[in-house]
Amino acid sequence: MKTIAAILTEQRQPLIIDEVELPSLSYGQVLVEIHATRICGSQIGEIDGVKGPDRWLPHLLGHEAGATVLEVGPEVRHVKVNDRVVCHWRPGWGIEARGAVYSWRGRTVNAGCITTFQQYAVLSENRLTAVPKDTDLELCCLLADTLTTGFGVINNDAAVKIGEAVVVIGCGGIGLGVVLGAKLAGAHPVIAVDLHDHKLEAARHHGATHVVNTARVELISAVRNALDGGLADVVVDGTGNPNVLEKAFELVGPKGRCVGVGVMPLDRKMSLNTLPLHMGKVLRGSHGGESRPAEDIPRYLRIFKAGRFESTGFVSHRTQLASVNEAIGKMRCGEAIHTIIHFQHGK
Repeated sequence: MKTIAAILTEQRQPLIIDEVELPSLSYGQVLVEIHATRICGSQIGEIDGVKGPDRWLPHLLGHEAGATVLEVGPEVRHVKVNDRVVCHWRPGWGIEARGAVYSWRGRTVNAGCITTFQQYAVLSENRLTAVPKDTDLELCCLLADTLTTGFGVINNDAAVKIGEAVVVIGCGGIGLGVVLGAKLAGAHPVIAVDLHDHKLEAARHHGATHVVNTARVELISAVRNALDGGLADVVVDGTGNPNVLEKAFELVGPKGRCVGVGVMPLDRKMSLNTLPLHMGKVLRGSHGGESRPAEDIPRYLRIFKAGRFESTGFVSHRTQLASVNEAIGKMRCGEAIHTIIHFQHGK
């Protein structure tokens, strides 16, 4: 069986769109049909080599999608044929299967436990969580990372309490989930920071009480002004820019928490005085908000269906796999908030 897929063959180069041959299912693996998948900043990081040289090339990409189960491999227990599933990169329930290996023009193509930039995919059971069959496919994409990570940053990494002041720097995909999570957690004020007005508009729609455009104003003074001269209880940085992260740490109060969500390039460093760390200030990184998809996704769906939040405005662009490189370009320049790739059934 073959599938169309986006293949990363060389770092800092466009993805190649071509057919690959799917492997047979082995222990703990599941064959799914991908209906919709989101382009995440992590994929851009993989393309750009943010974490250093890539020893797995060529390989497939993507780690969040809405899909249907077509076939299950040996010992799979938590999903079944015809289930609608959220495909997520954080491990959930079930078997951690070995990574799938595809064939392409006489070469092997690596995939790991999950890849979603393809119409058909062989995934590890523990990267799938079954959801009701009427769950919107784009919402599935958001539940795979945007919401589970964003809410997890607020609940797990930052442990936000009702009435705490939260600043979110970078209001793209994950940042918007963090803003919404802060609102749901009862934070106040919730200050959204970005370079783009359309992202700040979306942040305000989903719970930001104040917005700061650092293309026009200086970050620290503008945020301090919004805080009436005070400091924040929590600052979340989604940029991975060391200069921004230093300022984020400066904006946190003496007993506050600074959480880095964006990944800093391997060759960059930040500078800070560690004395505040000894006095109770916290600086930590986030790994997907320490989310637990199999447990979190049903809870988030429950409050979504109860009308506690809505996903309108999260998805700014929709496209097909053939246009993935153009869509990535729109993310790089800040035009896109969330871009969803849709696959047409049977093509």
